[in-house]
Amino acid sequence: MIRSMTSFGRAVLQSEEFDLTVEMRSVNNRYFDCSVRLPRPFAGLEERIKPYLQGRGISRGKVEVFVTAISRTPAAAGAVINQANLRAYLDALYRLRDEYGLRDDISVMSVAANSAVFAPEQQQTDLDVMWEQLLPALSEATDRFLESRDAEGARLAADLRGKLEHLKQLTDRIEALSLSNTENYRTKLEERLRTLLADNSITVDEGRLLTECAIYADKIAVDEELVRLRSHFALFEDILRGKEPAGRKLDFLLQEMNREVNTTGSKSCDSAVAHLVVEAKNELEKIREQVQNLE
Repeated sequence: MIRSMTSFGRAVLQSEEFDLTVEMRSVNNRYFDCSVRLPRPFAGLEERIKPYLQGRGISRGKVEVFVTAISRTPAAAGAVINQANLRAYLDALYRLRDEYGLRDDISVMSVAANSAVFAPEQQQTDLDVMWEQLLPALSEATDRFLESRDAEGARLAADLRGKLEHLKQLTDRIEALSLSNTENYRTKLEERLRTLLADNSITVDEGRLLTECAIYADKIAVDEELVRLRSHFALFEDILRGKEPAGRKLDFLLQEMNREVNTTGSKSCDSAVAHLVVEAKNELEKIREQVQNLE
């Protein structure tokens, strides 16, 4: 399955208690790396979010999940005094005043400067209840996120197929030139050896001459490399059509393709073939850069 690792998804929904916004974004990463930012009421749900995303088929990428929640309860929106925190804070101030003989300048404004005075009292949170409230928004954001990945993946797949077709054309041209060059090299080598042996009055051993020419022709032949390269092309297309994440497989396959192209270039003594090999390597590098974006 061709999916991009770069994606974004967003959902805004209402639960029983909150107006929820869930945003998801991801960039390239070798493995699945998920970070989650949750508001206080939903703290503790991070360990549920990560397996949920993996269960939805997200296997690679650096994924960031941001959750914001605005309470729909009017009382929660105003300033509420935390009586326990206020009493503890005042007791501490009084002790400082009495024990160290400090000037008593305790005022409303000085006490209000301590944000803990207005912190809501800690309540036991039912994680199952909070998960049920968060899940619809998370699910919708994940849907949008995956749709974005699929859409970008389709564009990348089309681009990869175009580049692969160019590689096939280059391979055909390399093969045609190589076959012609092999025959020419063999003929020229045989003529040179015959001339050299005749000039030195050496009787030509036809069997040995043909053997040496055949050995040299075999050394510069690239038919085996091109056969393997074409088999890699076929596998590349199969992976593109498959239903599993393709990024790692294509990355490994490109290493094999690059190896065959390099070997082809090292065997060739023809400048035209060398130029085609350089062009093929350049196209492989472009494909490799695109594959780095795939899940």
